[in-house]
Amino acid sequence: MKDKLYDNADSFAMSFDEKWENIDCDDTRLKIDKVFALLSDHPFLLSNPENARKMAEFRIFSLKKFQ
Repeated sequence: MKDKLYDNADSFAMSFDEKWENIDCDDTRLKIDKVFALLSDHPFLLSNPENARKMAEFRIFSLKKFQ
């Protein structure tokens, strides 16, 4: 199931977290852009880019998930 991508926030969050951990970049906003470039074909990012960005920023800045 890990290879399956779905048009929902949960699927995007799992993919985002995986890519985030593998990118070396000190600039958080630039790193988000790099992750988005890698996930450019993800169904949730394609159908809802604004919410995808909000979700990514929430995970990083509000939940402090990656700090």
